[in-house]
Amino acid sequence: MEHLDGNLDGNLNEGAKVARIFHEVMSLFRQSMSRVFEDAGITAPQGMVIGILSREKTLKITELSARLSLSNSTVSGIIDRLEKQGIVERNRSEQDKRVVYVNISPKFREQHQYFHKQMEENVASILNKGTPEELKKICEGLETLKKLLIVREGKKPQG
Repeated sequence: MEHLDGNLDGNLNEGAKVARIFHEVMSLFRQSMSRVFEDAGITAPQGMVIGILSREKTLKITELSARLSLSNSTVSGIIDRLEKQGIVERNRSEQDKRVVYVNISPKFREQHQYFHKQMEENVASILNKGTPEELKKICEGLETLKKLLIVREGKKPQG
């Protein structure tokens, strides 16, 4: 039984180590990606709103607030600034005028493609510094993490 308990402790320690490294990598990644937006005059929170809306197309401000874990008033302020820049549009619900939907403006969709390309180039320039062996290890590790996350969510792994 001691052997099993020791192994369990080892797994917990390794899990904590993975969590710490993952947190550090995500923080560094966010810093690197935020530079792309800063160069365009967009703050990190605005970039997060744009990222969510680019995937979801249209959301209520309350839904956006929940996704960002920010108050409705904070998100409304971010939306105000993005709307003034022509990046997002607000639309009131026809059924309930209190409900406000937000989406990326058609004008900004083209610009968003540019940001997306810049981010891909940013990631590529970082990864190009790695050796083929390091890149293979990164891919294998990320695939493993992806599988574990999928299993945790109760979905079937793809591929």
